[in-house]
Amino acid sequence: MLKLYNDLTNRKETFQPLQAGKVRMYVCGMTVYDLCHLGHARVMVVFDVAYRYLRASGYDVTYIRNITDIDDKIINRANEKGVPFTELTEQFIQAMHEDADALGVLRPSDEPKATRHMDEILQMIARLIEKGHAYAAENGDVYYDVRSFSDYGKLSGKSIEDLRAGARVEPGDAKRDPLDFALWKAAKPQEPAWDSPWSRGRPGWHIECSAMSTTALGDSFDIHGGGADLTFPHHENEIAQSEGATGHPFVKYWMHNGFVRINDEKMSKSLGNFFTVREILAHYRAEEVRYFILTSQYRSPLNYDTEHLDNARAALTRIYTALRGLPEAGATGGERYVSRFRDAMDDDFNTPEALAVLFDLVREINRVKASDVESAASLGGVLRELGDMLGILQDDPEAFLKGRSVITGSGNLAAQPANVAGTGVGKYSDDHIDALIEKRTMAKKEKNWPEADRIRDELKTAGIALEDGPQGTTWRRI
Repeated sequence: MLKLYNDLTNRKETFQPLQAGKVRMYVCGMTVYDLCHLGHARVMVVFDVAYRYLRASGYDVTYIRNITDIDDKIINRANEKGVPFTELTEQFIQAMHEDADALGVLRPSDEPKATRHMDEILQMIARLIEKGHAYAAENGDVYYDVRSFSDYGKLSGKSIEDLRAGARVEPGDAKRDPLDFALWKAAKPQEPAWDSPWSRGRPGWHIECSAMSTTALGDSFDIHGGGADLTFPHHENEIAQSEGATGHPFVKYWMHNGFVRINDEKMSKSLGNFFTVREILAHYRAEEVRYFILTSQYRSPLNYDTEHLDNARAALTRIYTALRGLPEAGATGGERYVSRFRDAMDDDFNTPEALAVLFDLVREINRVKASDVESAASLGGVLRELGDMLGILQDDPEAFLKGRSVITGSGNLAAQPANVAGTGVGKYSDDHIDALIEKRTMAKKEKNWPEADRIRDELKTAGIALEDGPQGTTWRRI
């Protein structure tokens, strides 16, 4: 039985959805003013695994991941570039989808955009004013009255008094209390704006998610996720808005993935240790990046460095090597591995332990492969089935080991080379490698061992490893 760590109660709980057999899940997506970075990649992969595993566990899952397509950062970036904000957001929505597809992230059930839910946003703000949780200021702004919501701070554990001690009203603010936050912002000159009963303006960031999530999933739903940095104030404010407007509990289980660290320092643009997904994919294959993300339990910090990514490459190479040459077969046998894998995933999506089970299965495949190919193939089917729940092992073993990543089906990564600096990948074509292997085979038959060794060394220098076996010589890129 699945257990989740619930950040609302600060304990691990048995998962029981509000409606038997159905799961409604909302995850805060990207603000589309720039390319996806590693932090975005972690959010996408973490909740993609949750989505995959819940579906594999028999649930009917509705997964909503929103797109924030209007806010201060978007407006400022569009002004810097001298383009309409819609042109900017469409550019980066397309780039986000390309990065997500490369990482094997399934498309969610829906991706609502804030600008397409303006009516629902305005209705929720009006309801909050009517219920005494919000007020319109003379300048056309609308603010949430934090004091009106007695449970404010229940997710983050922060008290209103402690927050107020360090807060102050900025000059020009029309809010009554320094903790109050904007639901609607009157437009400044040359800003995108929509009509409202209070002013021509645009919504605050927090109200967008409350309106989109409740529109898509109802007043109450099962899981709300996002990065740990969103716990306060964003998710705290979502609770205040949604429960203040509907009078119902907002979310049953809150999940937050841990921070990404770069060489043991928190990832930050100001520190200059900030990597986009595309920068990383210039040196590592997408499945290697995904595997690396899964090596940490989602709530733990994820430390990015090249050693960890190299380890991910080595791990996937070992798995694909076990699958290499096996005929396709149904996933039969291996019940104890399936049981252990599910035990790991049922323990708050413990992906590091689940990966460890896969490696035990790899050892079993390698043990029986030489003497019983049929049994090995069946275990290979189990391995692929379990890997699919994690969104890995989507490639053809031969293609992966030879450096051609051609993902079919849900992965959508097509023909991306493993462009790894310093390995010589791409220097030798497949045909040239095969020709050298044939030449080496002839040298071995002629007992010309120095020539055979010379060819092996040449290929190794070019980033090609040879593996001699009963069926001949195979090769892989290293």
